[in-house]
Amino acid sequence: MNAEEEMVVATLQRYEDALNASSTEAVMRLYAPDGVFMPQHSASTVGTTAVRAAYDSVFAAITLKVKFTVVEAVQTGAAWAFARTNSAGTATVNDSGESSAEANQELFVFQKIDGTWMIARYCFSTTNPPR
Repeated sequence: MNAEEEMVVATLQRYEDALNASSTEAVMRLYAPDGVFMPQHSASTVGTTAVRAAYDSVFAAITLKVKFTVVEAVQTGAAWAFARTNSAGTATVNDSGESSAEANQELFVFQKIDGTWMIARYCFSTTNPPR
């Protein structure tokens, strides 16, 4: 892994920390201004306002405790990279306190903006068996 790819992995660590802290503010510091969040079973959200509202909704509904495993991080150009990850942990429904296993596979596209690797696109899907 080159130094740029290591910086991408460091951004992923900050993203994991932000999710586990239920911090929309910390998440938003990692997204590009025109970033796109593509959660499973939901429409894509595009841009700062929509992405912020989506994470506010997620964190209002559930509390995550997850760990990411980086499967690959690849720089594809001077300002672009992607990462493929797996995550596992728990999701707790805030209203009921009910917890369940959380497991996903994720694809991140990063853009280097002003020397910082930012999340440009992010999508995920569950790896849990159907209920």
